[in-house]
Amino acid sequence: MNEFTYVRKTGNQILEVAHDFALLRIAVFKEFPYLYAGEMAYEMEYIQTYAQSENAFLFAIYKDGKMIGASTCIPLEDETMEVKQPFLDARYPISEIFYFGESMLLPPYRSMGFGHLFFEEREKYARQFSSVRTVCFCAVQRSKNHPLKPAAVFEKDTFWTKKGFVERLELVCEMEWKDLDKEVSDFKQLTFWTKSI
Repeated sequence: MNEFTYVRKTGNQILEVAHDFALLRIAVFKEFPYLYAGEMAYEMEYIQTYAQSENAFLFAIYKDGKMIGASTCIPLEDETMEVKQPFLDARYPISEIFYFGESMLLPPYRSMGFGHLFFEEREKYARQFSSVRTVCFCAVQRSKNHPLKPAAVFEKDTFWTKKGFVERLELVCEMEWKDLDKEVSDFKQLTFWTKSI
């Protein structure tokens, strides 16, 4: 692993790697199940949510000067309303929750243990805050017979369960983006997974 460089940024420091982060998001999220037709302008706006949160955290992996993987987390109360709303509706104390955003790796670097490292780094960071009791993330729902679903796809549910997360079917948010095979953007449902720490 010596050929990899690990970078940790918090708050507005995240803007220092914003362009690299945007390129990585566009590259990774075009894959199933997100099928995201990424745009740089949106990405640079998206990163502002993290940059404006003093306690947001980004962990990135570089190889030969290129960001090949990254993950993020942020206090849930600093996230956008679409992410917060399901927890507010269910009367969760959002000041006690950290939201785990992206967990992304370019294909050549998968199955090397970085997925575990992403969760370890974010959980370690979240535990620094004495008020935090829960961490969470959300995952997009796609039909099992989606026409763009690969014949072989890594089922992440088992991995997430082994990391101690539980799917919360009652916690669902909607996010809007344009799929690769669509002309216009539409809303997708994403289900949350939570873990007590």
